[in-house]
Amino acid sequence: MAIPRAAKTQRRTRIQEEKEERILEAALDVFSQNGFRGATIDQIAEAAGMSKPNLLYYFRTKEAIHRHLIDRVLFTWLEPLRAFDAEGNPESEIRSYIRRKLEMARDFPRESRLFANEVLQGAPHIEDELKGPLKALVDEKAEVIRAWARSGKIAKCDPYHLIFSIWSTTQHYADFDVQVRAVLGQNYAGEGRFEDAARFLEQLFIDGLRARA
Repeated sequence: MAIPRAAKTQRRTRIQEEKEERILEAALDVFSQNGFRGATIDQIAEAAGMSKPNLLYYFRTKEAIHRHLIDRVLFTWLEPLRAFDAEGNPESEIRSYIRRKLEMARDFPRESRLFANEVLQGAPHIEDELKGPLKALVDEKAEVIRAWARSGKIAKCDPYHLIFSIWSTTQHYADFDVQVRAVLGQNYAGEGRFEDAARFLEQLFIDGLRARA
């Protein structure tokens, strides 16, 4: 993970830590709204309520702030997949994964949009991570899904496209939240929309993966 400039000093104070977090929170807003190319250090400093020189004491460049946020998002975003347990019941594991991904869409919409913007730009800052640690993790969990299918616990399926499908359907509720709420209308666009989505996606995936007699 990228290390803030101030973190490289011998002793970090509580004030330094608080300012770093203030910068990162402000940058998350700016990057998730404008993308990497559209964001500027001046915008981030203004959102953080800091002077530009003060901000640059903590992070030398816009790239350093962005990389720190992306590293943080990657770690958080992949945690539910890491928890995918080969020894668990397939239906319970898939159901839990869907719900955890929807919870993340609900609780971390800015992080989801930050990651989506990076990928839509061709992943210039994280291509190595996508081809390295991310691919290795997905390969590992794909083999878990294959093993379940070989043992007859679930229907045969392409494990990669199963994972992609769960990613796309759950993250839709973060990346396209405005559209979701507009289409659902006032009566159905409250917090309950995530529970409604969870029940539907569980039905879609669990029924689709149920082993045939």
